[in-house]
Amino acid sequence: MNETFRIPLSVLDVSPIVEGGSVAESLGNTLDLARHAEKWGYNRYWLAEHHNAPSIASSATSIVIGHVAAGTSTIRVGSGGIMLPNHAPLVIAEQFGTLESLFPGRIDLGLGRAPGTDGLTAAALRGSRRSNGHDFPEQLAELRAFLDPSRAEVGMPVRAIPGEGLNIPIWLLGSSDFSAMLAAELGLPFAFAGHFSPNFTIPAMNLYRSNFKPSEVLDKPYGMVAVNIVAADTDEEAGYLATSMQQLFLSFIRNTRGPLPAPVRNMDQLWSEQEKAALQQQLGSSIVGGPETVRGKLKRYMEATQADEIMVAAHIFDHQARLRSYEIVAGL
Repeated sequence: MNETFRIPLSVLDVSPIVEGGSVAESLGNTLDLARHAEKWGYNRYWLAEHHNAPSIASSATSIVIGHVAAGTSTIRVGSGGIMLPNHAPLVIAEQFGTLESLFPGRIDLGLGRAPGTDGLTAAALRGSRRSNGHDFPEQLAELRAFLDPSRAEVGMPVRAIPGEGLNIPIWLLGSSDFSAMLAAELGLPFAFAGHFSPNFTIPAMNLYRSNFKPSEVLDKPYGMVAVNIVAADTDEEAGYLATSMQQLFLSFIRNTRGPLPAPVRNMDQLWSEQEKAALQQQLGSSIVGGPETVRGKLKRYMEATQADEIMVAAHIFDHQARLRSYEIVAGL
């Protein structure tokens, strides 16, 4: 737990592939960051499922979770998240049952309902099932029944082995109000994607808290918020490093996706005023600066969101600079 803010800090990673780098290097850097995060006192290390993304190496999320958990010893490791409509619930129950059996008491299962990709890739992932996310509550209920057959309305003809009988914490993830309401209804912990949906963060968190129903999982709401933080020893250096994130999101807007770019000194040479405004909307909650700047902005962000935990995302090109950013945040 961070001593300044008195709430846990965690890491959200996508194993970024950088310009000139390789997937192997990205996965090695992920494990290195996880080991440092464990040493610096971060609470959990989550990996996100995205597909057909030249800047992301964590698409086979369960495998990367196993890679990180095997190379660390105490930090919780999980998914932020698994996009459940892409998978049969039985497969996820077995995968996370295996992970929990290998690394007992350290695995989190964060679930989202978005595809984590474009429409064509989603169709390739989902095949004949053609799930579009509208049946997410039913998929979630099926997955929970595989882990705990007493939840099933009728007998389970198929069993998840491994998985059945294991206590694997399930989180719902969201970037709008749908999962906030579902998490509240089911009494589950909720994590909001504030790092790319900043305008909905506070409304979604308020909706979750105000509608929360106690359950056997939680007696009161527990909300985590993800935020982009780029920290460096000076404000100027942090601003420079943050241009990699800005260029990455600019490539999303332009549909010219590629690996995470190297930072540049002047973004005004790259974006139009309209693109700059669009990026500021999407990245509006990002915290960029030296230690004191980050401390002040993060304190205000935590007060505004009333988060129980903060999950830090960092799109930083240079691995050593990325390590330094997380080290600064941990030491605030």
